[in-house]
Amino acid sequence: MAGHSKWANIKHRKAAQDAKRGKLYTRLIREIVVAAKLGGGEVDDNPRLRAAVDKALVANMTRETIDRAVARGAGGLEGSDVDELVYEGYAQGGVAILVETMTDNRNRTVAEVRHAFNKYGGSMGTDGSVAYLFSKQGLIHFAPGADEEAIMDVVLDAGAEDIETEEDGSLAVVTSMESYQGVVAALQDAGLPADRSELDMVATTSVQLNAEKAEKVIQLIDAMEELDDVQNVYCNAEFPDSVFADRSEDG
Repeated sequence: MAGHSKWANIKHRKAAQDAKRGKLYTRLIREIVVAAKLGGGEVDDNPRLRAAVDKALVANMTRETIDRAVARGAGGLEGSDVDELVYEGYAQGGVAILVETMTDNRNRTVAEVRHAFNKYGGSMGTDGSVAYLFSKQGLIHFAPGADEEAIMDVVLDAGAEDIETEEDGSLAVVTSMESYQGVVAALQDAGLPADRSELDMVATTSVQLNAEKAEKVIQLIDAMEELDDVQNVYCNAEFPDSVFADRSEDG
């Protein structure tokens, strides 16, 4: 995805997801448990756990709840037997879809994901069929009015790959997965906290959609997001701004 539209599309989609997620805490806790299970319970030594904890704090989760989730994962306690699975497929218009799930019942999850693909005109693919179209990157967002020059000096010295200015004046700092935590820490040390920061799967190529096809792809993504076992849904579509404007007006 080229230009500002890459970050604008991600930002709009994430905002829409966050606004309708009644199960946000459940998903955040699962992510903390799995991160601690795979990489240990020391936040400073586990970048994935650090990112999960930071996201939970931004969502106003209590430290006590976070600590319990870390202990569950690191200690292998009851409730930590969750598998992390990724499903791949296509939506209408040839849009690639990547679905990250965490589940204690693989058969249930694959059946629900396949049903969503089929119901909304998509098709489920095999492992590797679309994963090569995405790469994991750090995305650090600043609201309009942020000091671009000061931010650029800090993030480039800390190892960021790029900084882009969007049409509304907001900034998007792009990092590799490996340098993400270092860049976030450098910004905090410099007194330049981000409006939002996260590790995200970013598409390396994109599919431009008209309004009609965009609506159908969004219906599929919404259906996936409603599934209890789904953590994140990524796609390589570029949506027309009008689609998001219309959906905001509809409520």
